[in-house]
Amino acid sequence: MQEVEFGDINHINGFFTFLWSIDWRDPWLIGLITFHVAIFMMTTLTKNHGNFQAFLFLFLLLLVYFSESINRIASTNWKMFSRQQYFDSNGLFISIVFSMPILLNCMLLVGSWLYHSTQLMTNLKVAQLKERLKKQKLEEQEKQKLKDE
Repeated sequence: MQEVEFGDINHINGFFTFLWSIDWRDPWLIGLITFHVAIFMMTTLTKNHGNFQAFLFLFLLLLVYFSESINRIASTNWKMFSRQQYFDSNGLFISIVFSMPILLNCMLLVGSWLYHSTQLMTNLKVAQLKERLKKQKLEEQEKQKLKDE
């Protein structure tokens, strides 16, 4: 088995220091940002397509689940696609740059589903109340007809 070459994270003092140390002009990082933007657009534009969103949600969760394996593979082969070694043994880089935006999209999907379910419940309750009022009016009209006869 090949020795995994992880980056050193001991010199990181804070979150923003870490983000500023990343060379965002690296082509694969631009591709990753494009991927996240595309996923965000899919998430927002498919709000009325529940089946597609469920598939997207599961796909995104699988990506997060396998991020540790992705980190291990990327740390071994980083010279093929990157200018710097970003992939540390703790998974800080892949967690912040890869998993966190994906999980935010998953939260957006869940929030959208909750909003739609509350809208459906509200519409259902309004329809039930309207039906009840109709029945009451019909009963009152029948009672009025019986009184008039």
